[in-house]
Amino acid sequence: MAFVNWLKRHLVVIAGLFTLGYLLLPNVVVTVFSFNNPKGRFNYEWQEFSTDAWTDPCGVADLCGSLSLSLQIALWATLGATILGAMIAFALVRYRFRARGAVNSLIFLPMAMPEVVMAASLLTLFLNMGVQLGFWTILIAHIMFCLSFVVTAVKARVMSMDPRLEEAARDLYAGPLQTFLRITLPIAAPGIAAGALLAFALSFDDFIITNFNAGSTVTFPMFVWGSAQRGTPVQINVIGTAMFLVAVLLVLASMVISSRRTRQKA
Repeated sequence: MAFVNWLKRHLVVIAGLFTLGYLLLPNVVVTVFSFNNPKGRFNYEWQEFSTDAWTDPCGVADLCGSLSLSLQIALWATLGATILGAMIAFALVRYRFRARGAVNSLIFLPMAMPEVVMAASLLTLFLNMGVQLGFWTILIAHIMFCLSFVVTAVKARVMSMDPRLEEAARDLYAGPLQTFLRITLPIAAPGIAAGALLAFALSFDDFIITNFNAGSTVTFPMFVWGSAQRGTPVQINVIGTAMFLVAVLLVLASMVISSRRTRQKA
């Protein structure tokens, strides 16, 4: 009876831990197999422990080149989508203008539309315009589909802001630019950061839209897909593990900084 009562009290926590474990299981598998030394081309069965792939992560031809290209595209796409998305979000929340409802609806189309449809549409557009497929077409496509997610994140943050704070700043003789930089932007910063991180992850991870509009350019997801046809090298697991660890460290650093700020305010 005591165990049943304990289980009832902690059921939500237990379910959350099981769900988290289920979500992290693929990352654990990738990490384990990054230390594998496969006998054949395919890294699907455990053979023996080895750190060779970690000492030479660029040992596979074009792997680091495609990784560098994906990082460049993701960074530029994040920058472009974040700037445009933040401005659109502020405009949709703070101002009333004609076709505001239509713009609001159009913003969500890339989120609702299947990626293969969007990819084919963009490819048709670029071909009709005579644009050569490559880095720039990938970047334009990534900014376009990341824009909706940035707008959604920033818009939610701006809608929750208290306008009385900005009114108080203006009452204290702060100009429009000073009010924006010292009041509005710091309050909206968490939403902007969330949108930027989401845009980076979506851009770096995208395959379908990139595959349609890349031409002969090979990004990291395309390299992984191509390598899987011939045999997945261990170095791909190394890169995946490293990216996961960087993401975890960033989250932990953010939590530590937030905790310190909370203690300082208290």
